[in-house]
Amino acid sequence: MTITRICILGGGTSGWMTAAGLSNKFNDLGVSIALVESDNIGTVGVGEATLPHIRFFNKTLGIDEREFMRETRATFKLGIEFCDWGKIGDSYIHPFGDYGEPIDGIDFHHFWLRLLQNGHKARLDDFSYPILAAESGKFQLPGPNNLEIGSNFGYAYQFDSGLFAKLLRRYSETHGVTRTEGKAVQTIQNPESGLIEAIVLEDGTRIEADLFIDCSGFRGVLIEQALNTGYEDWSEWLPCNRAVAVQCESAGPSLPYTRATARDAGWQWRIPLQHRTGNGYVYWNKYISDDEATHQLMSTLEGPALTEPKQLYFKTGKRRKLWNKNVVSIGLSGGFLEPLESTSIHLIQEGITALIELFPDTDFQESDAREYNRRMDLNFDRVRDFLLLHYVATQRDDTEMWRYFRQMTLPESLQEKMDAWSSRGYLLRYEQGVFLPPSWVAVMTGQNLLPNSYDPRANQISNKVLLDKTMAIKRDSLAALRQTPDHGDFLANYIGPAHR
Repeated sequence: MTITRICILGGGTSGWMTAAGLSNKFNDLGVSIALVESDNIGTVGVGEATLPHIRFFNKTLGIDEREFMRETRATFKLGIEFCDWGKIGDSYIHPFGDYGEPIDGIDFHHFWLRLLQNGHKARLDDFSYPILAAESGKFQLPGPNNLEIGSNFGYAYQFDSGLFAKLLRRYSETHGVTRTEGKAVQTIQNPESGLIEAIVLEDGTRIEADLFIDCSGFRGVLIEQALNTGYEDWSEWLPCNRAVAVQCESAGPSLPYTRATARDAGWQWRIPLQHRTGNGYVYWNKYISDDEATHQLMSTLEGPALTEPKQLYFKTGKRRKLWNKNVVSIGLSGGFLEPLESTSIHLIQEGITALIELFPDTDFQESDAREYNRRMDLNFDRVRDFLLLHYVATQRDDTEMWRYFRQMTLPESLQEKMDAWSSRGYLLRYEQGVFLPPSWVAVMTGQNLLPNSYDPRANQISNKVLLDKTMAIKRDSLAALRQTPDHGDFLANYIGPAHR
């Protein structure tokens, strides 16, 4: 009953991440892994910003960080800067770290809210070391003592996803994965069970497997075209349905953060790598044409374009089942949520991790698939809510798109979270989901959605003690910042002469 053959259909970031993750776990257990991809089928290839979780994926594979950063032309990432989201002219950074530190077990933001209501004007950002470092263009690795301000934060990467896929391909092939060039043109299913038994390529090659992983992108060759799984359309909540992407020469210093700037009909990204800058405009075609979106993107580049603009079309949402029969969909074949918070690669990683933990036998127990789908549904739902928060926590009403979001009926799960925050700064916590409470605090305070009150337990200390504690945190953050090197200098020293 043991699975001995796995077939991954599709390469790119999702295919080769899956191949690397599975071969790392099962290569020594007699499981053969075949990956089928066609050089004639392009990949989306614009997922270049990540969340801190990618570090642990690489570490599990035993990939050296310096080697990884040289190979993928990566830069460090302390967070994401959001411009013009709350209202035009505003900006804030969503950091990979907390604000201040709890006082008597109470989250720091409650004490900041108390200061704010008492007339103090201190920015919440002033109590976040990763924000101060990002704003100053500085970076260092966290130290070993998590109790120190300059050590208690996370970081991610900004990298060339095409180069990352090549790195993972080399890793996978050295761990026994075999790659077959070709395009799947036929799917063979068992007439009784409906399980997929084989795929047939254009040249007639037949590839049989016990378990199939669909990494075929938006087409969903196995999960949708063969199994008719169905798709949950989330355009009602995340209506942006197109993007145009282009790479350009970098100008100015290397910055340790991604930028997302709100536009009239969507938003624009900027991702700085070692050798270039990635740019894109995600938009709703109801309110802007493809040509105008491309024109606006090209007119705001910081340097000469290095590539032709690449047009992308998508529908936000996910498959009704990401695991159906003996097919697991990972990456774009399973669903797509716009890249506002760099979650695409993270959702790939979540899918791989859950599959390894729930790895089936050839009898494919429905309980395994049900638990996998439950976990992934929660991940998708909570990412959806967090992305939507950016659009609805706004004072903007200057264009049709922003007025649409001002009048929207929210998913119950998001409305409940916003109501709890609005009353007294309370954050509903959950066990599964990528974005922890500090992330929600960052967006809601950054976009001027402040609660009416705060946790009354924050009144248990005197004003003097509160000011002393908060100013000490601020002083420690600034002291750590003074010891932090410039991001470009740190990067060059860390990875060696490959950095330019």
